[in-house]
Amino acid sequence: MNLAERLRHIVGPEAILTSPSELLVYECDGYTIEKNKPQVVVFPTTTEQVVQIAQLCNELDVPFLPRGSGTSLAGGCLAVGGGVMIALTRMKRILEVNYRDRYAVVEPGVINLGLTNHLKAQGYHFAPDPSSQGACTVGGNVATNSGGPHTLKYGVTVNHVLGVELVLPDGRVVQTGGPTEDNPGYDLTGVIVGAEGTFGVVTKVWVRITRNPEAYRTLLGVFETVDDATNTISDIIGAGIIPGALEMLDGLILQAVEAAFHFGFPLDAGAVLIMEVDGLEAGLDADAERITAIALKNKAREVRRAATDAERLLLWKSRKQAFGAVGRLAPSYCTQDGVVPRTKLPHILRVIQRIGERHQIRIANVFHAGDGNIHPILLFDERDADQVKRVLKASHEILEECIHCGGSVTGEHGIGVEKIDFMPKLFTPEDLGTMLRLRAAFNPQGRCSPDKMLPTSGACIEQSKVGRRAAL
Repeated sequence: MNLAERLRHIVGPEAILTSPSELLVYECDGYTIEKNKPQVVVFPTTTEQVVQIAQLCNELDVPFLPRGSGTSLAGGCLAVGGGVMIALTRMKRILEVNYRDRYAVVEPGVINLGLTNHLKAQGYHFAPDPSSQGACTVGGNVATNSGGPHTLKYGVTVNHVLGVELVLPDGRVVQTGGPTEDNPGYDLTGVIVGAEGTFGVVTKVWVRITRNPEAYRTLLGVFETVDDATNTISDIIGAGIIPGALEMLDGLILQAVEAAFHFGFPLDAGAVLIMEVDGLEAGLDADAERITAIALKNKAREVRRAATDAERLLLWKSRKQAFGAVGRLAPSYCTQDGVVPRTKLPHILRVIQRIGERHQIRIANVFHAGDGNIHPILLFDERDADQVKRVLKASHEILEECIHCGGSVTGEHGIGVEKIDFMPKLFTPEDLGTMLRLRAAFNPQGRCSPDKMLPTSGACIEQSKVGRRAAL
């Protein structure tokens, strides 16, 4: 039997895709500039099936990689060399919820928002809340160490993962961590979270669940300029206030969001800030008043307060679905994910504007302002080869400036294939060599998620581009 036939024997005839038209859906993730179809896509439903798939790929020397919903934005689930794509979306059971000890055990295909909705009736939620939370999976969150608007106060995915079950690339199953806190020994769970599938396939996750805040105060600050908005951000944090969330949308993204959701955003504003404090009811009004005063001091035109829960939820819907609304502005877009110190936000946004003008690319900005995690959205048409080239150049310059500011080229989207070239600029050859040795300890043959995250091993730490091609 050939590869497809043997995989069909493992997962069943209804859980495998091989036709070219079906595989087109899996040729890229949210990073559409680079594409490559896998040889086959399989949909396991158990850990044992994942084990058998890994063992078969080892036997036949075929590369393989895991995939969730494909909402990642750096090519993290691009099948660089073809091979077998293990789609985990059918492993979607919530296996256990323990409210007393505040943890849940879930399979990797559980949708992020689905988990929170499951916990809502008991007054709990899963704190990591990326903008794609209505579609992204917990397994994908683990792979990229996802963040979201509320990570300023609550932390990113790694802060909410207690343990994982991992199918190693050779087919062995291991468990790191578990329901208890502070397990002795090395923090292997912390190493696996954010490894982008290069250590194996996560098939079970122990996650921390968080009690819902007693109350919220959600404010919308309207500013004439981006500079005034970003100065407000620095002053809020400098005043010792840690909001639950602090998000900025510039004038261009406001046009798309308002057309989509009709929230009432002022289309003549240079930027708006969504500022939210949460916790015990006592004291929230005082925090909201302090934030309002800081915004007005920084020339806010007005500061609105969400008067009802429905208004608050619509405001957050507008923010979290902003990326989907971008389709109103251009047929294609590329979302970057850099990080700078908060005090550098005015500078990096001015640089982004100049870069857009120089390359004749419109750039919208919507980002996690509180922790300096920027998300410039470069608008283009991928059918135009010249526009693609200009977008890639502009993206490169933006990330170079993030490094120059003392920041990083990713806060939550990961390195994937898009940003491998930047790794030698962030780390020394010795650092990269240590990372490569760590990956080799988990994945010695390099069959699992090859050509991702780290430059290819070698004396010069050079990048391999075998099998990669542009979207055109």
